[in-house]
Amino acid sequence: MTKHLLLSGAFGLGLMASALPAAAQSCEIPVGSVLSITGSMAAIGKAIGDAGQLAVDQFNEAGGVAGCNVKYILRDDQGSPNVGVDAAKTLVEIEKAPVILGAIQSGVTMPILTSVSVPGKVVQISCCSSAPTFTQLARDGGTGGYWFRTLPTDRPQGVVMANIAKTKGYKKIAVIHVNSDYGVSLARSFKAAFEKVGGTVSSVTPYNQEQASYRAEVNAAMQGDPDSLFLIAFPADGATALREWISFGGSQNLLLSNSLRADEFVKSVGAQYLTKAEGIDNAQTEGPSVDAFNKAWAAKFGSAPNGPGLHTMYDAAAVALLAMEKAGKPDGTAIRDNIRAITTGDGEVIFPGPDGFKKAKELIKAGKPIRYEGATGPISFDQFGDVTGPYLIWGVGGDGKLTVVDKWDKTRVADAIAEIDK
Repeated sequence: MTKHLLLSGAFGLGLMASALPAAAQSCEIPVGSVLSITGSMAAIGKAIGDAGQLAVDQFNEAGGVAGCNVKYILRDDQGSPNVGVDAAKTLVEIEKAPVILGAIQSGVTMPILTSVSVPGKVVQISCCSSAPTFTQLARDGGTGGYWFRTLPTDRPQGVVMANIAKTKGYKKIAVIHVNSDYGVSLARSFKAAFEKVGGTVSSVTPYNQEQASYRAEVNAAMQGDPDSLFLIAFPADGATALREWISFGGSQNLLLSNSLRADEFVKSVGAQYLTKAEGIDNAQTEGPSVDAFNKAWAAKFGSAPNGPGLHTMYDAAAVALLAMEKAGKPDGTAIRDNIRAITTGDGEVIFPGPDGFKKAKELIKAGKPIRYEGATGPISFDQFGDVTGPYLIWGVGGDGKLTVVDKWDKTRVADAIAEIDK
């Protein structure tokens, strides 16, 4: 009979990876995920969920975790902190998941972390929450080490976008941002950086999600005659706000946040209005680990993995599963204590995919070290659970398709931050 191993005290004694082959066991380990599948994030939430499922499917193809099948349990937070917390509690208390992947929005991720993951001693790895408040919480000892994320904080995004605005010759820019930890902190980072490079932010206007209209916010942002707009939003709300901005005569000199890199956003606004727009997103490095993920995604879904959160979600799931394999049991504390062991050091390099995961399992069984290089490239978590990474700059082609117009590697980003910090 299938059972959750977390309920079995015998796991650590008799169900280790080295003990029995997968076929000889009948067991199941739940891995929980809380993402925004409906609401303002629906345009990207489902694909992000698919990325987590892909990693789990590939790990199961390689033999599962410690010989047990992994069950990926996805719950919709509907973009609501309360719904997200309830979903996470169900995953931890009922499903007995030792890991939560998510959430997307920082305003949902934080209450899950503080009220469910940390008190429950469950590892939480986010693909997409970039607010600096998590770093501060970790610095203050509030995460217990159970918090990790596979994308950088939003300060580098703000610095990069400020440099792009300067290069484009924008002098006076308005900012409209979603009223969340993510939106507030990215707007703050951008404003500080843009003013440091000599620009002026004419206004910073927050908006609340899922409104029928944003005319009041758009009108407020237009005061002061800005020559450009930086829109920090999610696809559905962002499209509504931008259509109104354009209809009221706002400039088409546009900067766009990473969460707007979605085909649905482009279609909803109209590609003809986005020809001058440039946006930012987390990028992959180049190399065989990235190629392995890209090929696997294309084979599974018939398209390139273009969109926010896909690579980072895959890596969040893969890191959790590899750490669980090394821990030998689905225990949050044991997983926490093994995450850095499988992502740093001089171990044999492991790439995404069933072959890579199978190789990892064999090496772990033999007591040899591994080092996972993922869909985004090499991963290294600092003491606060943060990573650094490169960025890509995207635009919209004449055919309406998203295109990559530039890339910022880690060195270029670090140099830009150092210049701002002088």
